[in-house]
Amino acid sequence: MPDFALWQWSFGALCAFLVGVAKTGVPGVGILAIPIMVLVAGKARESAAWLLPILCVADIYAVIAWRRHVAAARLFQLAPWVAAGLAAGAAALAFPEQVMRPFIGCIILAMLAVNLFRRWRGDPNAPAAHPWPYGLAAGFSSTVANAAGPVMNLYMISMRLPKEEFVATGAWLFFFVNLAKIPVYIWHRLFSRESLIFDAALIPITLLGAYFGRWVVHVIPQRVFELLVLAMTCISTLLLFR
Repeated sequence: MPDFALWQWSFGALCAFLVGVAKTGVPGVGILAIPIMVLVAGKARESAAWLLPILCVADIYAVIAWRRHVAAARLFQLAPWVAAGLAAGAAALAFPEQVMRPFIGCIILAMLAVNLFRRWRGDPNAPAAHPWPYGLAAGFSSTVANAAGPVMNLYMISMRLPKEEFVATGAWLFFFVNLAKIPVYIWHRLFSRESLIFDAALIPITLLGAYFGRWVVHVIPQRVFELLVLAMTCISTLLLFR
């Protein structure tokens, strides 16, 4: 077992729990794990690979738990754009993260402003957002910094999905996105023996968070759910500018 400090295990456990909750109940809260994992890993670039196996474990739980609620048509609309974003993100991994993270943050803030304006207008007949900017931004930001959550939250809110379909569709999308990132991270040699052992030890905490998140989504009203997602999106986007 690698010799990690107690604070690293504690912060890692917090990351695993937050990711589990985000995948099954409160989308947006999981991005809070990104800056915490940077502290644990010590390097921002490698921290994405430290977090990816935890994300994959939570994805598997989420797709099983919400398999009956997925809005499959939304996934097919996004798929080609997300793939293009993944390819762009794979190329951008060569650039400094200090440049890419604020760039992603600016994109998400622009999308957030558009979403809030649409909600302020309150037009129930307004057309839903087009998938191409969201798909590109999601694929790109997910590859570079595991930060696609805020983008997809805004897209699915614009689709006016019920909270169960919201969580289920996001779970299935990120299940495939995160699997696609594994060979990219291997190519860039971001995984290590220590990180994989560390992640394996945190699997029970990840599953505990996923179970808790699934319970939460059943007890909060739809309106509260949407406002909570928007609030977490604002907070998590600002963290990208750290």
